[in-house]
Amino acid sequence: MSEALVRRGYQIGVEIGRGRFGVVRRCRSEATGEEFAVKSVEKRVLADAVDRECAAREAKVHRLAASGNPHAAQIHDAYEDDDWVHLVVELLEGPDLYDRIAARGGAPFPEPEAAAVVQALAEAVAACHLRGVAHRDVKPDNVLFDALGQLKLVDFGSAECFLGADGGRAPMRGLVGTPWYVAPEVVMGREYGEKVDVWSAGVVMYMMLSGGAPPFYGDTAAETFELVARANLRFPSRVFRSVSPAAKDLLRRMLCRDVSRRFSAEQVLRHPWITSGGLSTVEGASRDPSLATERPEGPLLRLCA
Repeated sequence: MSEALVRRGYQIGVEIGRGRFGVVRRCRSEATGEEFAVKSVEKRVLADAVDRECAAREAKVHRLAASGNPHAAQIHDAYEDDDWVHLVVELLEGPDLYDRIAARGGAPFPEPEAAAVVQALAEAVAACHLRGVAHRDVKPDNVLFDALGQLKLVDFGSAECFLGADGGRAPMRGLVGTPWYVAPEVVMGREYGEKVDVWSAGVVMYMMLSGGAPPFYGDTAAETFELVARANLRFPSRVFRSVSPAAKDLLRRMLCRDVSRRFSAEQVLRHPWITSGGLSTVEGASRDPSLATERPEGPLLRLCA
């Protein structure tokens, strides 16, 4: 595996992560001395046509999503041969958001801290959507932070472009993502759009405010999918007693089963809980007409054609 990367001028280092199909290692450019992470996916272990298609387009979609997006990990190089796909990306050495949640030992994030993370995550997702890219696997494991503490969305292996060749929206299909975080329309086998990322970001927000418990959890993937499909959102008093009405209001709007009423990423950024840094009351939401209904957010960039 590493021979192809060595020929391209990289020194391969230690393993720093591993996923369902890929392994991530440190690497160093011999030309510049700069350090990166390289994600390598072995083609023979890809389970089905959907996985193979995702691996084939990951580099292209990642470049689109990360272009001008400060909250997405940047991609520096890509290489594919008969057996492997290699992506050289920005090296992010800090703990991911899942580790940060776990390190709190069940204690919830203070709302201002949670609001800062949700704001940055919504900015990352909104920038992806502006470029016509849906991430489709937003979860704490894929939220990292650079040396300055800036949030970075990573792993675009499940991402897809939702714009057609004519610039119009092309609906997506396929059960893609991680059970706790997928939206109801994905679980139910329907066509879906980019708001699946908002649902997933809502799950992330819920977990930060609940001390790590997801809103829909079953002992098996099938049980979890059933609970997601029902989308019966609850706020157990023992966990959410001290959580503000504004935070719960935003969660209801992100974790809304009705896609037409679910917030877009841009609407999340305009919600009072976000604009006040986690300190607002819910009354502000009812006074802002832009939050009550969907409104156009400007033309999508035609980058996926």
